[in-house]
Amino acid sequence: MLTLTFLGTSSGVPTRQRNVTSLAVQTVAGHDWFLVDVGEGTQQQLQRTRLSLHDLAVICVTHVHGDHCYGLPGLLASAGMAGRKEPLKLIAPQPVWDWLNVTRTCTDLHLPFEVTHVDIASGATPLWESAEVRIGAHALSHRVPSHAVSVQVETRRIKLDTDALRAAGLPAGPMWKALQEGQDVSFEGRVLRSADFATQATQQVRVVIGGDNADVSLLAEACRGAHLLVHEATYTQAVLDKVGPGPMHSSAKQVAAFAQAAAVPNLVLTHFSARYHNPAGLAVLEAEARSQYSGGLWLANDFDVFELDADGAMNKKQDKTTEK
Repeated sequence: MLTLTFLGTSSGVPTRQRNVTSLAVQTVAGHDWFLVDVGEGTQQQLQRTRLSLHDLAVICVTHVHGDHCYGLPGLLASAGMAGRKEPLKLIAPQPVWDWLNVTRTCTDLHLPFEVTHVDIASGATPLWESAEVRIGAHALSHRVPSHAVSVQVETRRIKLDTDALRAAGLPAGPMWKALQEGQDVSFEGRVLRSADFATQATQQVRVVIGGDNADVSLLAEACRGAHLLVHEATYTQAVLDKVGPGPMHSSAKQVAAFAQAAAVPNLVLTHFSARYHNPAGLAVLEAEARSQYSGGLWLANDFDVFELDADGAMNKKQDKTTEK
């Protein structure tokens, strides 16, 4: 039901291994997809995927720091030059909207599509929704106002009682489809009622994607019933203790311990300090997280693609969607 493509997994600055923060979220509801944060260089990262800027429905910016938003004007400009006409929703702090408008004026940027803004701190519930998708925001603790983004997808499908249909003697075929679409059918002198063989099933999954945050416990309510938490793990606990409270980030230990206590079944860590951008550094982060958490655990790399199915089961795809 949800596909997540990590476009940037570094904190603060890009490195040769990782770009700064950005995450693409797709749903089974259609071609539309969403972008959570848009660090500098995000549009170049997108060129190595099959995602199209024409289908981008919503951009969410979690907070004003540049590694989460400096790629926004360039990405919008490129979308316009590629011929995009459809309106776009921007969910972002008010200062990001103000900065974007000043940048458009100072750089003579004229977009051939409308960008409408919703303040991520407005408290509106939801901030954006369609028939199947709801996007919300949850306040965090950082040096500037920061938010997590929740994405909830709900689908309804008609399930046929195939055993009952076979028992009635109706072979698989067009009549099965008609029953699934709510139509009664005539078969061997009988009327088979759709209501007797088709039931509506509702499936729902929810993902919480954290911005920069020094207090993971603030997500306790947001993570209630969530199937996946994506959260920054900028440091190990030892390094976080050393650097002190100033940066206002989380450690792998803190996030993993929270996910365990909150019974979140899947956890993806991201936004790693450059000091960990090597196999040894990642191994230390992973070991620290695994010491606290028994669920499905992954440390994201740029261009990693994960799928969350309708039952809340998570798997990492053997990536065939990117050209590396």
